[in-house]
Amino acid sequence: MMKHYGGQTMIAPLQTVLVRRPDEAFGAADPALWHYTDQPYLPLAQQEHDAFVNTLLGRGVEVVYHDAPLRDRADAIFVHDPALLTDRGAIILRMGKSLRVGEEDALEMTLRRLGVPILYRLSGAATAEGGDLMWLDERTLCVGLGFRTNAAGLAQLGEALAGSGVELVPVQLPYFEGPDACLHLMSLISMVDDDLAVVYRPLLPVPFYQLLEARGVELIDVSDEEFATMGTNVLALGPRDCLMLDHNHETRAALEAAGCRVTVYRGDELSLKAEGGATCLTRAILRETTD
Repeated sequence: MMKHYGGQTMIAPLQTVLVRRPDEAFGAADPALWHYTDQPYLPLAQQEHDAFVNTLLGRGVEVVYHDAPLRDRADAIFVHDPALLTDRGAIILRMGKSLRVGEEDALEMTLRRLGVPILYRLSGAATAEGGDLMWLDERTLCVGLGFRTNAAGLAQLGEALAGSGVELVPVQLPYFEGPDACLHLMSLISMVDDDLAVVYRPLLPVPFYQLLEARGVELIDVSDEEFATMGTNVLALGPRDCLMLDHNHETRAALEAAGCRVTVYRGDELSLKAEGGATCLTRAILRETTD
């Protein structure tokens, strides 16, 4: 029987992905409370999301909707964060942003409905969000430690992955704009191939930069201007096959010069106002691997 979940990778061909269409909670979001740049206009946000989904469908990706009830959770459209998918099942995380607590239970319900086994669930004081968890390869999970993911979360991820052969690499994140802002590890980097990543170098911790260099990962630098518009937030649909926000022309050109196919989506309401790009809007359920 073919496996319908898994893929410990950021870049293998995307087969099945989970999304959540913007709802009333997103449209009613108080920008000051949610740290948005402005209040999203729901009808346009929904149009942008529908177009985003159609792009995925047009590339042969199976799209599944996460529609479990989630009242007053504006950030719930960013389905990447409440869980991590592994080859042995899902790890249900604990949100570091207090306003997002409760999303974990709803996403677990959806994953169970899809037949994805629950491998582990973070508990107690542990916090971890998906945006801080990046597969460098199938046996290396980089874990950003900052305001959203803490040391207890790192320790419990180690328990969840014990015996799997996965090495956890802690990456200390900078203070940057403080606890209210969203700075995940993947705010600074997106893998687009085994040996190619888009990065914002000024905020990369030196040991992490040195690890990438030692692994032979070529870095495409995002400018200050395009870092502000999430130029680093690139979803790999496959190796060197990228989906990203349409505003970041310099980053797109650099990716194309590196041999990447680049598809863009419009996210004025969906992404730019709410601090979440293409990766944040998706939770990969299955990526094709050679195993």
